[in-house]
Amino acid sequence: MAPRLILGSASPRRRELLERLGVVFTVVAADVDEGQFPDEPASMYHARITMAKLGAVCMRVREMAGPDAAPGLEPTLVIVADTIVVLGDRVLGKPLNDDDAKRMLAGLAGQEHEVRTRFLLAHASNDAVVHAQTVTTTVWFRELETEEITAYVATGEPRDKAGAYGIQGGAASFVRAIEGSYTSVVGLPLAEVAVALRAVTRGSPTRALT
Repeated sequence: MAPRLILGSASPRRRELLERLGVVFTVVAADVDEGQFPDEPASMYHARITMAKLGAVCMRVREMAGPDAAPGLEPTLVIVADTIVVLGDRVLGKPLNDDDAKRMLAGLAGQEHEVRTRFLLAHASNDAVVHAQTVTTTVWFRELETEEITAYVATGEPRDKAGAYGIQGGAASFVRAIEGSYTSVVGLPLAEVAVALRAVTRGSPTRALT
């Protein structure tokens, strides 16, 4: 029997991407504190936040199922993901406000940066991770004029996006080139997720990658 799949994210972009794989899933989201500790390296921060999301979602799934439902959750898989933008050694998360979004975009203008999406597959019954992977894409922005940044921020699109931009939306014209997974920049690396889901659902061994 194929395991039930739960997407642990409220992101409409991740939902739309996962739908492209033709899999049946349910959305169960949970909020976590995404603040970064002082001097916390990007990779450690990313791993911590993704695990926090996984724990929160799995707990909510078990609470929704009831105290006696743990055995019945054995074939239930949870997928969670987190996307960060890294400029140099700085993590650019979701902007605090429009002024913060403008500062982020001004810093990205004319620069190369990384977009990293980390995803986990785990059993809902006990949080046991069966696949962990981080997919990194390099993105180059062209030079941006202040008026362009102001107009884009005024659309409201940057407010819920890491790095204050959506490559699939109004910021598409800001991107001069990318190297790596486009869907990972949007929020979920479909090629890697498809391979991981196939391996896990068929019972094949899968690697945990940093």
